[in-house]
Amino acid sequence: MKDLLITRRQGLGLAAVAAGTVAAPALAAKSKIPFTTDIDFKNPKWNRDTFARLEGNLDPTKQKFGWIKGRAVGVRENERVRPLFDVEGFSVVRLKRLEDGSFRKLLREIVFYRDLETGKIMDSWKNPYTNETVRVVPIANDPFNFTIGEYAPEPPSYGGLNKDKPPRRPLLLDWEHAPNDMILLNTAIDLFYPNALQPEKWVRESSGAMNRVSEYFTYYMKRADVVNPNLTHIPHVGAWSRITPWLPWMLMGQAPGHISYVCSYGSLDAGEQGLAPDIVAAARAMDEKWLHAPTEDYGPSLSSLENYAREQTPAPVPPGWTPPQPPAPVKLPGK
Repeated sequence: MKDLLITRRQGLGLAAVAAGTVAAPALAAKSKIPFTTDIDFKNPKWNRDTFARLEGNLDPTKQKFGWIKGRAVGVRENERVRPLFDVEGFSVVRLKRLEDGSFRKLLREIVFYRDLETGKIMDSWKNPYTNETVRVVPIANDPFNFTIGEYAPEPPSYGGLNKDKPPRRPLLLDWEHAPNDMILLNTAIDLFYPNALQPEKWVRESSGAMNRVSEYFTYYMKRADVVNPNLTHIPHVGAWSRITPWLPWMLMGQAPGHISYVCSYGSLDAGEQGLAPDIVAAARAMDEKWLHAPTEDYGPSLSSLENYAREQTPAPVPPGWTPPQPPAPVKLPGK
């Protein structure tokens, strides 16, 4: 079926005609925001427009809040997975349309860590692997921008550290029709690139010379919202997981093992008012900017690991310190 290009204003006008009413003059004055609504998983333009409507709001005068909430666990050999702390935060996004029809996503994001027992936002934490109390450093990325176009975006460069340049290919994402008239989208990224925290300098913070990081997202949305020509943003919820080295502020050094985040996320129609009050207060205490999306494109776009290298200093290394090790393998009776 031929793509349906329709503006937000035209969509509202069609709805008014269908209802037997006449669109008000003020409605006709609204700016045109064209996007593709006719579902076609194999159409790069539909992929571009629909993914942009998930990630932000096609109306550049509006910002989109997203929330994230879940748990981070530690994974080592020869022991059960260990819950470490809860995770909660938010992002604020603005989209700007480029001349070629692509969208530039402008994002700030901030994530705090909560105590498993009290639920309070932590500024310090007792590391169960080392029995050392360490200072907690929240995730605070400003900005993390990328372009949503008809071609798959390049992997993040993290300030030039990641030099992976896959072949250019059309943006054809992993969409599926789901039960109850829903649509789901799976996205993933698997990275292996030089660590900004090299172990020669960051003895206690660095997991090694290379970072191995993977992230997996599943978005759930209503089919009716996807095809709605009046919606410049598609409400959604989803699941996010991240496999990443020990967080640098845990001071684990090159200890065997890693962190796994298991979280839910989604868009937030209520904006700031829909967030936990203590999360908003903690973000505002750091800087008012965290409650607002960028209005201009700037960079570089770095992850929390690269920002840590720029903003923190190496911890002292106690005499005789060595990274914590997992338990010895379990020996079963008779083996």
